[in-house]
Amino acid sequence: MPDLPPRQLILSLYGLYARAEGAWLSVASLIALMAEFGVDGAAVRSSVSRLKRRGVLEAVRRDGSAGYALSGEALEVLREGDVRIWSRPRATPADGWLVVVFSVPETERERRHALRSTLARLGFGTAAPGVWVAPGTAYDETARALRRQGLASYTELFRGDYLGSGEVEQRMREWWDLDQLEKLYDDFRIAWEPALAVRRPSPRDAFAAYVPMLTAWRRLPYLDPGLPLEHLPGDWTGVRAGEVFTVLDGRLRAPAEEHAHTVVHGAR
Repeated sequence: MPDLPPRQLILSLYGLYARAEGAWLSVASLIALMAEFGVDGAAVRSSVSRLKRRGVLEAVRRDGSAGYALSGEALEVLREGDVRIWSRPRATPADGWLVVVFSVPETERERRHALRSTLARLGFGTAAPGVWVAPGTAYDETARALRRQGLASYTELFRGDYLGSGEVEQRMREWWDLDQLEKLYDDFRIAWEPALAVRRPSPRDAFAAYVPMLTAWRRLPYLDPGLPLEHLPGDWTGVRAGEVFTVLDGRLRAPAEEHAHTVVHGAR
């Protein structure tokens, strides 16, 4: 099982289980859940503090219990993430490309950094300085993200076909690091394919496997923004990695949720 930072596991727990609890988890239940992965209370509190500073979590007391709730912005990002993680929309050549061009005054360097970070997080590739590209299907999510962060006024968005002189397959290798992406897909497959052998795990075992598995997976649909398979190598490792995720998700999600809610309600 890959060694995952506590902060990433906490984000997965909130995305999976806090929304059924009013987007809130008590400190006690969060510590109890994280203990299942061998993470102690001090590490949990330290990671939560960082998430609070980043505006992801907000300290909230409920019924006399200390806890943390997801911020409004974090909830919106999680809802968008649900589509990427579970629906995994895949573009086709007919969808064309979305091009984002931005210009930020030198006096607003932090805005330039925020724009680059946002587009990178959404899986955009870099076609040229200040010119970012993604499949045409990324428009709605991109427009929402730019508006949410107050960055839309710095950008121009275009959607259309690639009409350059080179083959689009070669250009994609320049816009994205496809070799690294393939390696990450393969790492996921190698790490989690053995878990397919366990057909009927207990709720506790399902939870112990499912949350780390989902945590390892959820960044991949952002690094790969649904790139058209027609322009990727025929043996693209993302296909098999996606199959492993789909089978484990279907097998582990329900029993893992059962165990998580037992822990959450027992820790209050």
